[in-house]
Amino acid sequence: MITDVRLATTADADELAALEHAARAALVDVRGGAALLAEQPAVGEWVAVLADAWRRVWLALIDDVPVGYLELQLPATLGGAGVVRQVYVAGEARELGFGDEMLAEAIAATLAAGGAVIESFALPGDRETKNLYERAGVTARKIIVSKRLSDPSSSADASR
Repeated sequence: MITDVRLATTADADELAALEHAARAALVDVRGGAALLAEQPAVGEWVAVLADAWRRVWLALIDDVPVGYLELQLPATLGGAGVVRQVYVAGEARELGFGDEMLAEAIAATLAAGGAVIESFALPGDRETKNLYERAGVTARKIIVSKRLSDPSSSADASR
């Protein structure tokens, strides 16, 4: 088994679309997943993302078969934040170090672009993603909480 992490190219667009589809399908039953899916539409046009000078995408491979990816938005200003917009490794390829390696690449790219911070998010209860970030020293800075006010059960609370 040969494993590799490399920058994605426009030739990888179809594979990235398939991986993103799998990543989004995996979020459906995760706490907070439905809200995230509604707020963050699928990339759709990976060729445009790969051509964007302010983004980097790494691809994880086993025997040249794509099994994961990480999408990074580079910092817009010196001292700014690089933002990991998406990270996903297929279940059968987890525990092989792909997430750690891609995150290390994202941190290095952020530093090379003059960034001073790397940011991302993890859904509530997503221990695997939290562990990935914690291994790299990326810790929670804020937790966003919310309540949908259009829920009929919240009408009494909303009027207060």
